[in-house]
Amino acid sequence: MHEAGSDSVKQEDAKQGDNRPRGIKSYVLRAGRMTAAQTRGLKEVWPRLGLTLEAGRQEPERLFGRRAPLVVEIGFGMGASLIEQARTHPESDFIGIEVHPPGVGKLLDEADKQGLTNLRVYREDALKVLAECLPESSIDTLQLFFPDPWPKKKHHKRRILQPAFVELVRTRLKPGGTLHMATDWQAYAEHMVEVMGAAPGYRNVAPAKTAPYVSRPDFRPLTKFELRGERLGHGVWDLIFAREA
Repeated sequence: MHEAGSDSVKQEDAKQGDNRPRGIKSYVLRAGRMTAAQTRGLKEVWPRLGLTLEAGRQEPERLFGRRAPLVVEIGFGMGASLIEQARTHPESDFIGIEVHPPGVGKLLDEADKQGLTNLRVYREDALKVLAECLPESSIDTLQLFFPDPWPKKKHHKRRILQPAFVELVRTRLKPGGTLHMATDWQAYAEHMVEVMGAAPGYRNVAPAKTAPYVSRPDFRPLTKFELRGERLGHGVWDLIFAREA
């Protein structure tokens, strides 16, 4: 989800320098107030639904106790969309990845209140989760909805959608599995098209009449943020690329 730039970004840039692409993060951690429900989620629900890097590699069938389609969402924000998907698609399993405590706590609290058993959560860097915890060819769908666009040119290196990320995702997708992206920044949508168009092992599933984009699929819930944008006349661009066999 969108995160605006801050002084901490400038300080990190100065510390790392432009010649150090490794270690550059696509997000900025900020302290924020926790509600009682969010705190409850982190304290009481986390032991049951939370996952950590330290636990190592996870086999989805063992984790959920069944064989089912696996959907992974990176940067779920406050979790409303992911909760809705898990609730309305009980036949699938979901893993959410988010670094911000309020969002993780909110999602865990809501998942517990709704009795969802097909949802697990990482509060970790998504790149580390993909590289260290999720097996190759294990994901049916990876969702990247409204990531931080980092609109300033000097911060474009922080965009999560980069060639190395796309290749890592490809190895974790099943053959035929999809990378589904959505953004409300046209320039970032164009960046996504450029990066994905150059990425080997993918094909754009968009029909000719809307290519390179697709209409919002019914399975991607509309968020309050997106509904507000629609009222203001803002555009939203969806892209879906499938891993080739």
